[in-house]
Amino acid sequence: MTTTAAQGIQSAGSSKVTRRVGVGLSAIGAVFLLFDSIIHIMQIDSVRESAAELGFPTGSMLGIGVLELACVALYVLPRTSILGAVLLTGYLGGAVAVHVRVDDPLFSTTLFPVYLGVLLWAGLYLRDERVRALVMPPKS
Repeated sequence: MTTTAAQGIQSAGSSKVTRRVGVGLSAIGAVFLLFDSIIHIMQIDSVRESAAELGFPTGSMLGIGVLELACVALYVLPRTSILGAVLLTGYLGGAVAVHVRVDDPLFSTTLFPVYLGVLLWAGLYLRDERVRALVMPPKS
């Protein structure tokens, strides 16, 4: 087997593994956000209490949950995944701003949306060739 053929086989295998890891990371983030959007839509008591503590009217939780669910749906669909990631980044940025405003603990609460955003983008980077091409264009 020639060196270039071996490199081609290696890159194809690592590409499959890379994509699977990306799908896994994306799934972890998407499932968390899906759960979060559902509890917002259902307006369970703990969500209403948290909303009041953060200064939101309890009636706004339905709209927030629907918005989050729509962004997650865009993220998990391959054709719109980049748009979904951008919208979720904005959504999570708003969450950071709210936690900063109420002076929540930095590493455990305030930065949690940042950790989640990094997870989402890492998953998208690993599973989507278009994102990798944007970040690291192929050598000419």
